[in-house]
Amino acid sequence: MSTLPVIQKKTPPPGYTAARNACKLCAPLGAMLAFRGVEGALPFLHGSQGCATYMRRYIISHFREPMDIAASNFSEASTVFGGTETFRQGIRNVQSQYNPALIGIATTCLTETIGEDLNMLMSRLHQTEDAATLPILVPVSTPSYRGTHIDGFHGAVLALVNHLAQNGGQPRGQVNLFPGMVSPADLRYLKEIMEDFRLEAVLLPDYSDTLDGPSMAEYHKIPEGGTPVASIRAMGAAKCSIEFGRTLRQKTTAASCLDQKWKVPAHRLGMPIGVRETDSLFALLEKITHQQMPRKHALERGRLIDAYVDGHKYVFGKRAVVYGEEDFVVGMVAFLSEIGVVPVMCASGGESGCFASAIEEVAPEFNGKIIVREGMDFVTMEEATQDLDADFVLGSSKGYTMSRHLRIPIVRAGFPIHDRFGGHRILHLGYRGAQHLFDLIVNTLLTKKQEDSPVGYSYL
Repeated sequence: MSTLPVIQKKTPPPGYTAARNACKLCAPLGAMLAFRGVEGALPFLHGSQGCATYMRRYIISHFREPMDIAASNFSEASTVFGGTETFRQGIRNVQSQYNPALIGIATTCLTETIGEDLNMLMSRLHQTEDAATLPILVPVSTPSYRGTHIDGFHGAVLALVNHLAQNGGQPRGQVNLFPGMVSPADLRYLKEIMEDFRLEAVLLPDYSDTLDGPSMAEYHKIPEGGTPVASIRAMGAAKCSIEFGRTLRQKTTAASCLDQKWKVPAHRLGMPIGVRETDSLFALLEKITHQQMPRKHALERGRLIDAYVDGHKYVFGKRAVVYGEEDFVVGMVAFLSEIGVVPVMCASGGESGCFASAIEEVAPEFNGKIIVREGMDFVTMEEATQDLDADFVLGSSKGYTMSRHLRIPIVRAGFPIHDRFGGHRILHLGYRGAQHLFDLIVNTLLTKKQEDSPVGYSYL
């Protein structure tokens, strides 16, 4: 195996001035998704209708659920004279049409560029309107030229905690869980784990029902489900917080905010994908609850390891290109390293500055043998992958064109998945999620081998 250099930043070619099919999405889209995970909340964009339409369509295509996103509908006049009136009217329209308990307000590039101040607009609104009639307003700054959809997602979660969390002086036994941007299936699985440990856990956000709900006889403007506002308020009196994300450790996040503001201890783990990272989560839960891992999860762990043994000959030494949100990629690298797959390239559109070091933490055996790139786009990724002899690519459906050009299969995971059905029900986390991913990778490789065989075969 050739030794490849570790590169943290891409080196643009001469004349390169823009991303070509960026490996990221816009910051306010992530905020809209996070706000959808709060009970009775409506996401609201302070910006143009076009931005809201784009994000709504993008999210619907992945989750296959209705997604209302209100907007202040900036016009040319608003851009010149400011958006005070459009903001006030937009909030009032939302209130009359939806009657939400909370409005999560995110900015767009346009409003940030002209210097709109959400806190000032909210102050003016409270001066001109009866404050008692207004819903809770939670603002977050999310210009897309500063960060990715993951930054917007975590920014919205931080804003919710910063504006709502309190400490009433009466400590509660609840645990705050900040899982990051995972699938509804992952959220349901995490809640199952907490119930099995008999832990009162508050997930924020929780869109497991609001973006993957049952068929309803009548349309609900605001779907049922989500993290109750009362539970968010109680986060300041929790026993502790658990937050997933190795690249978040140098940032102010919801967990660190609660630690600094209310002295709620913060436990920050990697995304629990695969055996080792999931072991860390269960070890922490055992410590918190003074209980052993419930038997059903121990059995799932054992079955997963047995599957690793059975399928090892099919995956060992295979080479993968992994891309997506930074912590998603880090979690996938931890998983791939334990099944014997070499992640020859790890790429993300994010630029946290912690990406390479986080990968080294979870897979030190690959230090100096893989390429790690931040601020990546798919065209550059494809160019850099040409000579890496990869066996498959792993990530969202945005990498399909690259896999097609390279003539190697794609294993779809993460967000967004627009060209397959059920992408929002993919389970990534825990022993159960690793079992699903392992089976998917093995069968993808077997399918490729079978289809490329000149004679074909039906027995493995």
